Amino acid sequence: MHKNNLDYRSSGVDIRAGEEAINSIRQIVKTTYNNNVLSELGSFGGLYRFDGSSYNEPILVSSTDGVGTKLRVAIQAQRFDTVGQDLVNHCVNDILVQGAEPLFFLDYIGLGKMNPEQVKIIISGMVKACQENGCALIGGEMAEMPGFYQEGDFDLVGTIVGAVDRSSLLPRNIQVGDLIIGIPSSGLHTNGYSLVRKIIFERLKLNIDSYVPELNSTVEDALLSIHKSYLPLLRPVLSKHYLHGLAHITGGGIPGNLKRIIPDGLAACINYGIKDIPPLFHWLQTSGNLNWEVMLETFNLGIGMIAVIEDKFKDEFMSIVSSKVIGYIDKSLNNKEKVIIS
Repeated sequence: MHKNNLDYRSSGVDIRAGEEAINSIRQIVKTTYNNNVLSELGSFGGLYRFDGSSYNEPILVSSTDGVGTKLRVAIQAQRFDTVGQDLVNHCVNDILVQGAEPLFFLDYIGLGKMNPEQVKIIISGMVKACQENGCALIGGEMAEMPGFYQEGDFDLVGTIVGAVDRSSLLPRNIQVGDLIIGIPSSGLHTNGYSLVRKIIFERLKLNIDSYVPELNSTVEDALLSIHKSYLPLLRPVLSKHYLHGLAHITGGGIPGNLKRIIPDGLAACINYGIKDIPPLFHWLQTSGNLNWEVMLETFNLGIGMIAVIEDKFKDEFMSIVSSKVIGYIDKSLNNKEKVIIS
């Protein structure tokens, strides 16, 4: 080709590298397939045969989400094996709160420059999480967009589709006297990272590999702990009549997410204080000089999922799911405050 002629590669998009990336992940993605997957990776659309015979009245539940600025930490650490798991698990939890179990998952990766090995590591994380959650990874999109993403940067988004029988749809029958049960998180999950990065890297001037004695951990390990999936824990109780509701504690913290499932006229009364917060959140609060209100609305504070259950089944639920009682449902005093934390 004449040196003055332009092609797609000279503009920053390497189609061959994209094809190499697809070929490198084809076999690992297939490990998530089941008999319902009818298409091959690389098709225009993913084909999934939905068998509704095990449902009386099947309801499809879907959700789309991303990993947020936790990706910036992964890029700093040059560690890409966890964020794919974060993405899948976050999406699984988002449909789990409506009682749904996942059927299939699709991903979007936008990059400044195609790096087949990096993509393979990211996808491998998704595959691992899909296997653990019983979910098929049936397709996605890898978009090389120089000039939009900087070289070395990438974005990660996922879409999940699951199903639930209408009779098991959550929330249901939340009433006065129900108990509010907190199920532990595995760290920050995927929320609050813009504030966390400001505290750690700007205020404290720490590096990604700095060791933090208060946490007995490096910054990298503390911040890249995997967003936990609650499906394996909660699967045995999803169809139990005493499970009245679930709330995934993400951006907005306990008050911002729990209120989404509380019926009008009722309030969630939470007794969860500073003594209950794990060391990571204590350290961030002290280091950032954060007030209680900011902590509540930004972080999960050690509670990644909340269950609302009928009070007399507390022992049965807690024998199945490691958790603690953090409150109860009562009538709302002013019909406005749906979550009251003391």
